[in-house]
Amino acid sequence: MRTHPVIAAVAAATLAVTGLISASASPSATTLDVQRPAAAQARAATAADPCGYTAAVPADRFKGIPTFDAGKAAKPYTATLVTTQGSITFRALTDKAPCTTYSFRFLAERFYYNLTHCHRLVTQRIFVLQCGDPTGTGSGGPGYSFNDENLADATYPAGTVAMANAGPNTNGSQFFLVTKDTTLRPNYTPFAVVTSGMNVLAKIAAAGEDDQNGPGDGYPNEYVAILHVLIKPSTSS
Repeated sequence: MRTHPVIAAVAAATLAVTGLISASASPSATTLDVQRPAAAQARAATAADPCGYTAAVPADRFKGIPTFDAGKAAKPYTATLVTTQGSITFRALTDKAPCTTYSFRFLAERFYYNLTHCHRLVTQRIFVLQCGDPTGTGSGGPGYSFNDENLADATYPAGTVAMANAGPNTNGSQFFLVTKDTTLRPNYTPFAVVTSGMNVLAKIAAAGEDDQNGPGDGYPNEYVAILHVLIKPSTSS
């Protein structure tokens, strides 16, 4: 992948993030898979351990492994991705995907996503922007995996935020935002809905990508860095 000049400017003002730009394996244009061999699957969900947070490789920018707290997980919140292309806010579905929203908040509050960039844009068939890999290669992860949830009758209309994965119950840090209504198999945990910033996603999608993974699938032409993530409590989930 080519290096964008914004990287140098941002990195000069903050701590450098290593490995932001490097080659990645070519994914299928019809899947949202994390590009690494499937890690050991998370533990099966139980009443005592519904999420199955389990140590896994790789452990990029390791921030620890969450310990699920049902009380904290139930608290509604919104997240705003402050990016180089504008802000995107989404409402976390804490009632439907408590393990996923708890993990996202855990990472965001520990600045895991700061100065990462969205490494994949698909403008044909599935219409998504994929983010959340601190290595920028499509193969990075937070050092743990956890179980799928909210998959029964899952759909992916425009504005859906869902997890990318390397197979069943291998969620980590990578996620995608749906830029247009799309049809995917219900393999990816939907955990949030965009409430503002669809115009930002539309602008990014309209600029296209470089086709490095195939027609309509590659690195975004508009560089999209997540500068930081703002988590705010909300009144409803």
